[in-house]
Amino acid sequence: MNPLLTPSALPFGAPAFDKIKTEHYLPAFKKAIEMARSEVDAICANSDTPSFPNTIDALARAGQALEDVSNIFFNLNEACTSERMQEIAEEVSPALTEYSMYVRLNRPLFGRVKAVYEAREALNLNPEQMRLLEETYKSFSRSGANLPEKDRAEYSAAQEELSLASLRFEKNALDATNAFVLEITDEKDLEGMPAFVVKAAKEEAAARGSQGWVFTLQAPSYGAFMSYSANRGQREKVWRAYNTRALGGKSDNSGNIRRIVELRERIARLLGYKSYSYYALEERMAKDPETVNAFLADLMAKTRPFALKEMSELREYAASKGFEEDIMPWDFSYWSRRLKEDRYAFTSEQLKPYFELEKVKKAVFGLATALYGLSFERENNLPVYHPDVEVYKVCDGSRFMGLLYMDFFPRESKRSGAWMTNFREQSIEGGEEKRPFVSLVTNFTKPTADTPSLLTFGEVTTLLHEFGHCLHSLLSEGTYSSLTGTNVVRDFVELPSQIMENWAFEKEFLNTFARHYQTGELIPEENIDRLLAAKNYQAGYAFVRQLQFGILDMAWHSGENLPQTGVAEFEASVCAPNAVVPIIDGTAMSPSFTHIFSGGYSAGYYSYKWAEVLSADAFDYFRQEGVFNREIAGSFRRNILSRGDMEDADVLYRKWRGRDATADALLESEGLVKKN
Repeated sequence: MNPLLTPSALPFGAPAFDKIKTEHYLPAFKKAIEMARSEVDAICANSDTPSFPNTIDALARAGQALEDVSNIFFNLNEACTSERMQEIAEEVSPALTEYSMYVRLNRPLFGRVKAVYEAREALNLNPEQMRLLEETYKSFSRSGANLPEKDRAEYSAAQEELSLASLRFEKNALDATNAFVLEITDEKDLEGMPAFVVKAAKEEAAARGSQGWVFTLQAPSYGAFMSYSANRGQREKVWRAYNTRALGGKSDNSGNIRRIVELRERIARLLGYKSYSYYALEERMAKDPETVNAFLADLMAKTRPFALKEMSELREYAASKGFEEDIMPWDFSYWSRRLKEDRYAFTSEQLKPYFELEKVKKAVFGLATALYGLSFERENNLPVYHPDVEVYKVCDGSRFMGLLYMDFFPRESKRSGAWMTNFREQSIEGGEEKRPFVSLVTNFTKPTADTPSLLTFGEVTTLLHEFGHCLHSLLSEGTYSSLTGTNVVRDFVELPSQIMENWAFEKEFLNTFARHYQTGELIPEENIDRLLAAKNYQAGYAFVRQLQFGILDMAWHSGENLPQTGVAEFEASVCAPNAVVPIIDGTAMSPSFTHIFSGGYSAGYYSYKWAEVLSADAFDYFRQEGVFNREIAGSFRRNILSRGDMEDADVLYRKWRGRDATADALLESEGLVKKN
């Protein structure tokens, strides 16, 4: 029996990762697609008058086996992939797109959906059922169901090609990241690097069977090298490698970018939209590109002066240390780190011993206990997909809320970054509640033979961020998986994650876990004071950098003709007006910008800043009432975390906050408001 298609006999119905083999995926996909098509056909063949139960509810349940297989395969393809899995992804992608088109362009099926939709006012549906009906109808309409016959084939072909191009993009970005290795054999070239960076590089070299010290483009290695290496020539080499990933060469993504953008525009225009950005934004809080562009431009105008001032200060500081050249991109992290250490009299290395991963993790769990009454118990007997993975049973009192899989450390089979996904969404089926199986993945520094995994403060906030996404899923309460958990509009989904980061700056929270991993000493009060004082260090630069990513995303999806220049030239032309550091010819981030070209953030990267506005405004409410206030937290859980996509996001927020969010709290919290 194929374990991907067999009901799990494990506690909670957990995935049988110990039995799932790579060779199971392809047969499972083929069988699951066949089953899904049969379920759809049964709905179409039903001779009864279309109703909510026999059409909308039945369609919401159809394809569950396919969803289960897809959730496991595609999550592992990002977290623990192989060459064969990447081949399978490309092989099944056309079949998945074909099935999707079979559903969305199915005339008899849409006819039944439309009949129920048109009779909706007389059906006496509850609010959740009405929401599902409306969203189902819109999803058909936005997926080509109303297209004339002549356009349907073109739409279907474009979607199939788009899915393949996105897979190729992600594969190339991963391959390009893994392709670069800097091997240092002369100890003099380690100048400036603290012991923990040197040790990690030594162990990386040993793992590769190399002598000396090895640095890669994986986040922990790359970030540390750029911040600490005193060797400017090598910093430039590593920076250029990072910023030319998949730009030219064997893993070039230039053609994939152009094709992805072209296909998205073609699809949007076939559906009657002026551009892809209009299509994508219609279902988000922002609604249209004019709102997004105005939002980004307004914040850029308010924050860029601060970023330019910060750069001027950095140049002056570097000059005072004898650096006579202009600050180039490969210099920024190095001099920024040095200035921060001098200004606030502490270093990231001094703080790391107080942020042992195990203690941070327990503190994050403790925060969820304090706010929402949740408990977390390690499940050592459940199988995992890699030895690094840990599983926790999450409960609210005696009620089982879900499983949380945590995968912390980098490896070549894992893409860079940090993210949260689900192996199973929360739903209720046949009166039985299915609680979610949630996955939290990061790329933190691995423990060494004599040192546990120690986090930077930035990694502490990253863990809180992704854990916020996990809570959004674990606390969901609904009947239909498409309306629960993180299945909300893109510019709202980051609110539950970003609000969690704020607790990292609260002394009361830090004092619950920040103890030296060797001595047990509580983090000194002066270190907390310095950490809080440094909270807004170069906030203007960081703000502008994120805004630039959003502006670049919108430029790629503006609907104008594809640029005749190359990818790097186009990116430079978009970024130049707001540049804070020099733009280097022949480099670009677009070829490795997986968020917008293979992830879900196309015409949506702005949503990080949009959600920051929401989260700052929301946490300001917590701060007014008490950051551990159970009443406010309970209301946040009831009105936002548990509600998924039951109502429009702006309605959910107003129900909790009592008003719409403003940017005031964000700009004030980051010190980006000019004081009179």
